Amino acid sequence: MDLRIFTEPQQGASYDDLLRVARCAEDAGYDAFFRSDHYLKMGEVSGEPGPTDAWITLAGLARDTSTIRLGTLVTAGTFRLPGPLAIAVAQVDQMSGGRVELGLGSGWYAEEHTAYGIPFPSLAERFERYAEQVEIVTGLWRTLPGELYNFAGKHYQLTDSPALPKPVQQPSPPLLIGGMGAKRTPALAARFADEFNTPFAGVDAAAAQFDRVDAACAEIGRDPKDLRRSAALTVAVGRNDAEISQRAAATGQPLAQLREKGAAGTPAEIVDLIGTWRERTGISRMYLQLLDLADLDQIELIAAEIQPQVR
Repeated sequence: MDLRIFTEPQQGASYDDLLRVARCAEDAGYDAFFRSDHYLKMGEVSGEPGPTDAWITLAGLARDTSTIRLGTLVTAGTFRLPGPLAIAVAQVDQMSGGRVELGLGSGWYAEEHTAYGIPFPSLAERFERYAEQVEIVTGLWRTLPGELYNFAGKHYQLTDSPALPKPVQQPSPPLLIGGMGAKRTPALAARFADEFNTPFAGVDAAAAQFDRVDAACAEIGRDPKDLRRSAALTVAVGRNDAEISQRAAATGQPLAQLREKGAAGTPAEIVDLIGTWRERTGISRMYLQLLDLADLDQIELIAAEIQPQVR
């Protein structure tokens, strides 16, 4: 089981804050450091000092870390045109020596779009654009050197693209698709994704979604085992009840809710929880959403007392 640290910088974090967490995670032996891609805070927090751009952050981390993998969970398709996104991710992959992964979604948070002047089409149009973006980004990366890439879609058209630059990872950096949509999302993942993620769902709901993804793979003749399964859970791990309650409070979520749909408890309880997830859903990777970026002790606790037992 890979354990990855997942952060939400729109809630209030500078680049230095994120670098400190990423380096701590790297030193502690985590598989990856991921961040959300949002421009506006959520809930009753100030959000100060303000948002940081996901791919500018990851470019910096590509040079300021050395071994940990880096990615987004997930980049919103509404934020970037697919051609420039493919260029940016390939460049960061080069800057990191081949450690980048792209999580890509359709975009959902209307308020951040109105706050920063980003167009926010209907859900139907957003998903149409998203499906084309996934095909374009992966198509550009996989175009052979010296060949040109063309695409004629409803929303995007590319003509004689040199499909440069090339990422270090070949044929392409891993693409992550996730969500709980019942039909279109599993079908898109079956065609293009390397990994499918269920975000903040209970184990029963996640298992049902993975069944849908397996069915979508089978429908197009893809072996479902080729698609890695993962889950994202909010974390509140402590040595005792007091620490668990304190860390749960820092998430802004009730402890009972975290115990039901997150990862709240002692290290021994979380080891059992991960075992249940692995048995019930077949996941091999877990993203631990850390909402208190000053709490490096929790990162080190999980690494010391949980990670060795689940790898």
